Amino acid sequence: MEQSQPQAAGQVDSAIIESLPKGSRVLAVEQYGTSSWASTARVDTQDADGSRKTYFLKMLKAHDAAERVAAEFLSMSEIYNTLPSIAPQPRGHGKCKEQEAHFFLCDYLSIDHELPDPVRLGEKLAELHLKSKSPTGQFGFQCITFDGMLPLNTTWNSNWSSFFTTLMHDVYKLDVKVNGFWQELDDTMQTTLEKLIPRLLDPLTAEGRSIKPCLIHGDLWESNIGTDVQTGEIYIYDACAYYAHHEKEVGIWRCEHHQMHDERYRNEYFKNIEPSEPIEEFDDRNRLYSVETLLINSAHFPGSETRRRALDELNWLIERYRDEMDGADVSVGVRNPTAWTAAPLSV
Repeated sequence: MEQSQPQAAGQVDSAIIESLPKGSRVLAVEQYGTSSWASTARVDTQDADGSRKTYFLKMLKAHDAAERVAAEFLSMSEIYNTLPSIAPQPRGHGKCKEQEAHFFLCDYLSIDHELPDPVRLGEKLAELHLKSKSPTGQFGFQCITFDGMLPLNTTWNSNWSSFFTTLMHDVYKLDVKVNGFWQELDDTMQTTLEKLIPRLLDPLTAEGRSIKPCLIHGDLWESNIGTDVQTGEIYIYDACAYYAHHEKEVGIWRCEHHQMHDERYRNEYFKNIEPSEPIEEFDDRNRLYSVETLLINSAHFPGSETRRRALDELNWLIERYRDEMDGADVSVGVRNPTAWTAAPLSV
């Protein structure tokens, strides 16, 4: 862990100090951890009663910094208020007064970043999902949330299949904006949005079935999970939360570019909260949900292999359900990996 020398209290922006408990005095600020999109620090303070308290500070300088820190604050607040034992308590966010930056502040946790215990993670994550309750009874969130530096469309929707179609459509547009138009992927995405998603997700609410909108973290890979070095408790942070089908949370654990693709993580989770009916299709839904993660990764890292993996996963599913997608033109695209030419998005 890289750290800098302690700084004087006077160097902390007054807007940040105002987010601390009244009477708090900043003792030191040290660089803490790493982030691709922000600067991060540990803030040591002394409360009015003389007790010591430590906070985690994130600062952003970007055109959308205000929206991003607000989204993180609201995401983490929703998670903390639902299950306080799984997240650090958010303390504040806003615009700095003495510099052009925005901040997010929460409690500091003494954690390590080794891969979490699959059993305990599965238990706590299922508890979060089961305890959560959508304030509208719908899928979505109260604001746009950000996966990394990219926005997610979390507009409220009573229909999960429709919500996920919109989410995938918009994430695909983000990928095309960065990586360019690719006819093969575009053809496959057309079939996915029009035929594959309805085929896999509509049965969740057919024949009298229903699914509960559950609060999910939204980007639960290993760098957003930590284990308390003393208690062994697992915590999650850096969320882009929204209310979703609970299975969506663990789609990311299928992706090979993350370290948690070991099946134990998914298996332990589903010991605590069962897959939805039809259960025989839940692994295919998991594959479908993983594609959103692959595309958002591709949009963050131009030229990444995750774009090809997204295409391969979708084509595998289309081939599997070819005969069942009523009236669909389900021909997969002819492979031409060089065809990443700029062209208008057709979806």
